[in-house]
Formats: sequence, structure tokens, C-alpha cells
Amino acid sequence: QVQLAESGGGSAQPGGSLRLSCAASGRIFSRSAMGWYRQSPGSEHDLVASITIGGTTEYADSVKGRFTISRDKNTVYLQMASLKPEDTAVYLCNLETYGPTGVYEYWGQGTQVTVSS
Repeated sequence: QVQLAESGGGSAQPGGSLRLSCAASGRIFSRSAMGWYRQSPGSEHDLVASITIGGTTEYADSVKGRFTISRDKNTVYLQMASLKPEDTAVYLCNLETYGPTGVYEYWGQGTQVTVSS
């Protein structure tokens, strides 16, 4: 089993910054990808950013140039800058780890990010 421990988040004013962290522990195979999704009321989980163990990154168009994802082994960080009210959402950490019998996916419980003046 894998556990994901999220931290960070909270409230910020438009134009401000926040940093999210997610530490994964447990049975994690050498091939894995970690990322952040966000969910607003009435919407699905939307990918914010992801990063593979090799450092390949992917970003949603809406956050490119503002958010930076990074990874140190099995801890992933999301540095959020130039925050906008539309970034308000619950942010969820995601881990996909590729084992001999298939892909295993895990989710954190989520952390609230609120951007308002």
C-alpha cells in the first residue's frame, strides 16, 4: 500500500504564491509519475501538472508559466505563483507506479487552495 501526505495550500491574494508538497511512502516501484490535480465544485479532476521519475513534466495550459512542479525521489512539490481566483480548488496529489502486473494509482485526500482579495 502507498500513502500520500499532502501539505501546504491555504489562502492567498491574487498575484500571490503558495507551495504544495506531497510525500509518498510505501511500496513504490522504480517507474512512477507524480502529479497534482484540482477539483472545483461541479467539475472533474483536472490535471494541473505531473512529473515522471525521470523529470519529464506536463502542465495544464492554464498554469503554464505560473506553476512549477518538481520532484525529489518520492516527494513532489508544486510552486504556484501569480495566483488567480480561478485557481481556487481542492488540489489532490496523485501517484502512478508501474509494477510487473500493471499500473497502480493512488490519491491524496486533497488540500484547499483559495485565491481571493
